Amino acid sequence: MTNTPAIELKNITKTFGSVVANKNVSLCVNHGEILSVLGENGSGKTTLMNMISGIYFPDEGHIFINGEEVVIRSPKDAFNNKIGMIHQHFKLVDVFSAAQNIILGLDEEKKFDVKSASAKVSEIAARYGFNIDPDKKVYEMSVSEKQTVEIIKVLYRGADILILDEPTAVLTPQETKKLFAILRKMRDDGKAIIIITHKLHEVLSLSDNVAVLRKGEYIGTVKTAETNEAELTEMMVGKKVSLNIERTEVENTCDRLVVKDLHCINREGVNVLSNVSFTARSGEILGIAGIAGSGQRELLEAIAGLQHVENGNITYIDPKTGEEENLKDKTPLQIRDMGVRLSFVPEDRLGMGLVGNMDIVDNMMLRSYRKGKTAFLQRKEPKSLADEIIERLEVVTPSANTPVRRLSGGNVQKVLVGREIASSPTVLMAAYPVRGLDINSSYTIYNLLNEQKKKGVAVIFVGEDLDVLLELCDRIMVLSGGKVSDIADARTITKEEIGLLMTKSQQEEVPENEEN
Repeated sequence: MTNTPAIELKNITKTFGSVVANKNVSLCVNHGEILSVLGENGSGKTTLMNMISGIYFPDEGHIFINGEEVVIRSPKDAFNNKIGMIHQHFKLVDVFSAAQNIILGLDEEKKFDVKSASAKVSEIAARYGFNIDPDKKVYEMSVSEKQTVEIIKVLYRGADILILDEPTAVLTPQETKKLFAILRKMRDDGKAIIIITHKLHEVLSLSDNVAVLRKGEYIGTVKTAETNEAELTEMMVGKKVSLNIERTEVENTCDRLVVKDLHCINREGVNVLSNVSFTARSGEILGIAGIAGSGQRELLEAIAGLQHVENGNITYIDPKTGEEENLKDKTPLQIRDMGVRLSFVPEDRLGMGLVGNMDIVDNMMLRSYRKGKTAFLQRKEPKSLADEIIERLEVVTPSANTPVRRLSGGNVQKVLVGREIASSPTVLMAAYPVRGLDINSSYTIYNLLNEQKKKGVAVIFVGEDLDVLLELCDRIMVLSGGKVSDIADARTITKEEIGLLMTKSQQEEVPENEEN
């Protein structure tokens, strides 16, 4: 194997107007190596990878493939240089089979030969240990199967340099372990692999080297075997950061939200929730784990009044009067005014809860304008709230009057989560609040949730990272196929046990006396 790097970047610079996304970045990846790229939100990781994969073109600098300088102006140029990127959000056609998706866009002048494509797909799968049915339709696949299709798609096109963006974000521990085994086989086969991830324990277990970016600049590359989580975090942030999630003991809890035999059917007539029962208590954090699409979203929307409930009850106990209210009979506005707040961070952060063309102050006012006593909107309090969130959550923005659509995804997220936490809720439902956030910002959010717990708020936390769920939550409810697999003590259950519950095919209802 040659010592020439598979890909080398020299002094890459990219600006967007006055914003410098990357400044004089130089790094290289060798054949037979896995490189992790770390950095805070806005540090330029995605922009850098987009230049390698042909989505952006650098303003300055040079890219070398196997020692020869190349110009990458489009994804097609990237493929011609044997570079393939697997994005976090898959780019597949649901009604096509795996094989059809893999050959889509190739040999446009020739007739598609799905049969020979399926044979080649099976050959690639056997070589690296993938489990795939070439004839299976995408809409019938699990998340890990869809990811497999994306990876095989770039391998089919002859990629020797693979870029994976947050590849384990929605995988179970078992699926993650299997993916890592496959990536190691690909590395041993001479592939150069670049991974963007925020999970430091995964970086340390998988990669050979780690490159760190900070505010668009290259800080350095270290050997994984010679570093640790604290050192990497300090390189990313520029200062020491505590990596311990504080979990206080549960005290003086009382029932705040009691869900009983909840049943929901979506617009297509499919059961999305079946006989879901649980209790959320004040002064504790109840975690919800499950593979994507297991009913997490529908459950929270049902509680918030945004999802039609077919059967069952959602009882809210008022902390001041002790009176019980059935939320099934309330409108979303009435539920919110009672103190039940939903902070949902979807894949499209601007698609739910924030208006992109409005500035941060106006987005704060969306929660309060109905309470105005005059025909004129009052901006003083929303402006103070916006400034407080910007300062406390370290939102990177020129001012509170900047349109939200101009902020990076992570900063949009901070505004969304911060607004709901600032509303002094009695029940706070936080779904994926740290999705895509860097480690420093994530720990800020974890601390805010713990503060709510200490104030006696009933916190319901839906997360993707099982390590965080185990460290942060007091109890964990596992959903699988819209049913409750189990409700367990987060202090005693293991990550592997949760992973198995997430994929459980035959669920049984959890008896009421088994709720921990």
